[in-house]
Amino acid sequence: MAETNRDAFGDFLRSRRERLDPNSVGFSALRRRRTPGLRREEVAELAGIGVDWYIRLEQGRAISPSVTTVDALARALRLNTAEHAHLRALTRNADRSRFTREIVPDPLRRLVEGLNQPAYITGRRWDVLAWNAAAAEIFADFGNLAEADRNILLYMLTDPGARRLFAATWATEAKRMVAQFRTTHDLWADDPAFLDLLRRLRDGSTEFAIWWEAHDIRGSGAGQKLLDHPKRGLLRFAYATFQANDDPALKLAIYTPA
Repeated sequence: MAETNRDAFGDFLRSRRERLDPNSVGFSALRRRRTPGLRREEVAELAGIGVDWYIRLEQGRAISPSVTTVDALARALRLNTAEHAHLRALTRNADRSRFTREIVPDPLRRLVEGLNQPAYITGRRWDVLAWNAAAAEIFADFGNLAEADRNILLYMLTDPGARRLFAATWATEAKRMVAQFRTTHDLWADDPAFLDLLRRLRDGSTEFAIWWEAHDIRGSGAGQKLLDHPKRGLLRFAYATFQANDDPALKLAIYTPA
């Protein structure tokens, strides 16, 4: 594993270990415990691996677990499908160059701009790269922002307008987005662009720091959003996301009235 991935792999193991209820996996909670969750040796026992090996993995030391070991850890830690996939992804040695903001091909940009329903395209870092007039009307006109500020996470977590728009559902939606972003971030954790975004989110949102420490992981998918628009009142949208064939890092989000 690359050094960054090893650190993220260890952090993720530790966060999942600490959230497990000992009783739920057959260990008595009556034993004196200084910290919440399972002990390292208990995880190792459940996974059928050596304690020292597990400790090395959690500490992010130079070691590359096999697929069999990763799957055993996923079962031991009771990971769901998205978490299991994330743990596997962190073991891959990705020789990445420094992150650069993606470029949307002109045909795809024109497609988005021509849609009547709100739509926008984001990149790996959730930067808003293209959007249409309907999205600007419902959410925000990203054209009025500096390029560095055109980011869905920054909008959702630091813009008071987003808090007003999502109203009672803001915390649920924002927390879900943080968990989805975590899946990509952990693969780019030491990249300057991702570090800068993380700093801005921490500085701009007290809730973000709490949700980030939980290290929750969620996959992307379709759903619904309830909005309280200042001019159009209550709106309910169904949304779906799609990856671009030209560049899988590009994600198209389309909203239709529910």
